[in-house]
Amino acid sequence: MSLLADIFGYLTVVLHGFSLVAETLTLGGIAFLLLLALPFAAALGEGGAALRRRSFALLAWSAFAAALLEAAELALNATVLASSLDFARILGAGFFEAGLAKILVCLALFVAALRPKPGAEWLLLVLGAGMMAASLAASHAAARLEDRTLLLGLTLLHRVAAGLWIGGIPYFLIGLHLCPRPPDRLRIGRRFSAMAMGAVAALLVGGLGLAFILIGSFPALYGTAYGMMVLTKSLLFLGLLFLGFLNNRLIRRLARDPATPTHRLLRFCEVEIGIGVAVLLAAASITSLPPAIDLVQDRVTLEDYAERLAPRWPSFESPAFSSLAIAQRQAELDRTAAATQAPHHEAFVPGGTAPLPRNAADIAWSEYNHHWAGVFVLAIGLLALAERAGIAPWARHWPLLLLGLAFFLFFRSEAESWPIGELGFFESLRNPEFVQHKFFMLLIVLFGLFEWAVRTERLKGKGYALVFPLLVAGGAAFLLGHSHMLTNVKALLLAEVTHLPIALLGVAIAAARWLELRLEPPGSRIAAWVWPPCFVLVGIILLLYRES
Repeated sequence: MSLLADIFGYLTVVLHGFSLVAETLTLGGIAFLLLLALPFAAALGEGGAALRRRSFALLAWSAFAAALLEAAELALNATVLASSLDFARILGAGFFEAGLAKILVCLALFVAALRPKPGAEWLLLVLGAGMMAASLAASHAAARLEDRTLLLGLTLLHRVAAGLWIGGIPYFLIGLHLCPRPPDRLRIGRRFSAMAMGAVAALLVGGLGLAFILIGSFPALYGTAYGMMVLTKSLLFLGLLFLGFLNNRLIRRLARDPATPTHRLLRFCEVEIGIGVAVLLAAASITSLPPAIDLVQDRVTLEDYAERLAPRWPSFESPAFSSLAIAQRQAELDRTAAATQAPHHEAFVPGGTAPLPRNAADIAWSEYNHHWAGVFVLAIGLLALAERAGIAPWARHWPLLLLGLAFFLFFRSEAESWPIGELGFFESLRNPEFVQHKFFMLLIVLFGLFEWAVRTERLKGKGYALVFPLLVAGGAAFLLGHSHMLTNVKALLLAEVTHLPIALLGVAIAAARWLELRLEPPGSRIAAWVWPPCFVLVGIILLLYRES
């Protein structure tokens, strides 16, 4: 139980993020079937019949995944609360009743979509409304005492619009694959484009309304974690909007000239799906934070940002391990134990003790780690540019630097745990921040090995090259939910303010590399010049990282 409590916060964000993905796919499937797949089934012929079957199948399994993830989230919350509340009170809690209702509705959707019958569209509409009602009952809007009805309406508008657009993209992509004739793609593209434009307008109305009420002011937007995550989500939304604009232009060209190639339409949709998942994971992070309007104390000011972000030459001199707060506290406990013949105690026990206050040496230790990581990433970006320019063929071995980066972080990232601290490796896994760090290290190693093997042609299949963008996208998405165990809210935000741009650049790297691999020239050549400079920017951000 104590282990579960330690990682509860991070698990909740991750589970809720994927639950939002499944819910959005379910809403998108309902909308796509009602507005496109079913009305156009006859006109699209065999492709239309296949699209109808595939759409129902994806909808069914999306609903099943939504039920499964909701059950996992509900079980996690109930298990943690069971240590302080009796089971009867948990069963009667509003979040439990809403979660149980959502599970039942999603399972009904699964059954209805798996074996659809004539008139099933109306049943899907009713069940979709039930799913949204249950989901809204556990939202920020339902928990507010002021403006509850308005907030519920705006949240509903926002989520339905996200489902219509982001959730509909995978179904749209399926339709493009199953209906390759230009007239059929034009028919599908026009309808989905109209759906997406309406959804974008609704998203803007809902998002701006929620921001106006739950953030309330410009200082709250940049001065709170809630506001910064909303800004991050908005930038990802702009990326989606840009790709949607390009697709819309391509559809209009297709209407004028049926011979227009539609290859780019497929590839942009693939990238839109990845960015859409990142948007939903950012949304999950937002729901785990208190609304900005409620945090009136300890906000970060523009002066705080100016002081923290002022450029300073990176430090490459590490403080001695013995000067860290954890080492000093451990030495003190060891001396006391030796003098009193008491049992040995560890200075830091995950879940059992609060993190020790950080001293100047702790801050210097962290900055040293980030600055050396910046050297590695900057070198990777410059070598990737040199390889792309053709001026240094040997630079194709740049992925091996990622192994050096992972090795460095393995020894330096946590001073409290093995191999340099008192805490054992498996015991350190009780700390959610340590788990996240080790997960990122694993991603770095996999990324380096696969990409080096691809660039040296040890792995020649096309699928191996896609490991690069997929792993980078995964790392960027999880970085959006990354948390640090700092007790000071302002210090937490000032630490995270450099991680959010890195996450956004990670999304850009993954998208550009995917398009380089999946597009035809000249689009692939343009994309190939986009992601290496993003690595350079990440390296510069890490070199300028400060915690004081």
